[in-house]
Amino acid sequence: MSDTQTWYIVKSKNGSCEIVASDTIDDEKQAPDEEKRWGPFASPGEAIARRVGLIRAGKCQPH
Repeated sequence: MSDTQTWYIVKSKNGSCEIVASDTIDDEKQAPDEEKRWGPFASPGEAIARRVGLIRAGKCQPH
């Protein structure tokens, strides 16, 4: 495992997006309830800013 933590935005089938750490997802394959994934991002703050943009663009639903 690498020393650097990265972050992803994961959109579930219900349309909501959440920010998850790279060590909690499998880079090789998509989870069954996962519709789309954006990233990796260097920090959680960057991922949050991108998620806000995705919500404003209508690509994600807020929680």
